[in-house]
Amino acid sequence: MTDERLSLDSEGRTRAYGLMWTWPRMVRAASAEYLGAGLMLALAFFCWIGPTLYPHNGLAIHAHHILSAPDRRFALGTDALGRNVLARLMRGGQTTLAIAFWASAIGLVAGLAYGMAAGLGPAWIDRLLMRLLDALLAIPTLVLMIFFAAIMPLGDVGLATLLGLVSWPGIARLARNETLAARERDYVRAARQFGANGFYVAHAHILRAMLPLVVVNATFLMADMILGLSGLSFLGLGIQPPHASWGGLLNTGAGLAVIGSWWLIVFPGLAIFLAILAMNMLGQGMLARLNGEASG
Repeated sequence: MTDERLSLDSEGRTRAYGLMWTWPRMVRAASAEYLGAGLMLALAFFCWIGPTLYPHNGLAIHAHHILSAPDRRFALGTDALGRNVLARLMRGGQTTLAIAFWASAIGLVAGLAYGMAAGLGPAWIDRLLMRLLDALLAIPTLVLMIFFAAIMPLGDVGLATLLGLVSWPGIARLARNETLAARERDYVRAARQFGANGFYVAHAHILRAMLPLVVVNATFLMADMILGLSGLSFLGLGIQPPHASWGGLLNTGAGLAVIGSWWLIVFPGLAIFLAILAMNMLGQGMLARLNGEASG
């Protein structure tokens, strides 16, 4: 009886110490998660609700207010053509975030399909698909994006497709590893013994099992797509004028910042930074919470 009581007490102390160390991590994770989600919602509100509250045309030219610094009439100043920077920042945010979202969705679906096909298929298919994936991962993503964007004119749909199709290999490797781990679990084996086909097993069991990890990586992918699209637009290969994008606004302002027009690079750069920060904070918070729940 004494030995049993001692063992129970030691187990209780071990759980208490584990909770003592895990709880601060979970609190920090929740804080980062909520801050990231709140910041992203604020940016979405700014881009989509803002134009209804600030109904100014971002393409209208104010000839007497060229390169005006932020003031009461133009809250974020004007550009070299006299266009309202605040209005263009809102419209550019709509385009940037929408294309990044659809590019993330394309990359996520393509990566999941490829990775699950490799993980559920025969060994020789897995080896073949993984060698192809290794070859694709060896090519820098930025080089691929610049190459395809330079040889063909791309609209919004084309940019989303391009970004999605160069971003899926990382998701594919993750999906393949998770599929290999999940296919050996008892409930998956039981489903196969009862006659379930590969498609049913993939979407009803394996995809559901790795859904939390997929959601976490989708937030990181969204941040990568915002950065990739902004980089292409900054290089002049993304969204073309007169349509606005955060990267395009940054490109326009880069040459004028040397003459003191600081607002043309500060505000687009800040928008890109905050969007990437929001998605990374959201993803890091969700990942830390998942790790805390798994260790608990």
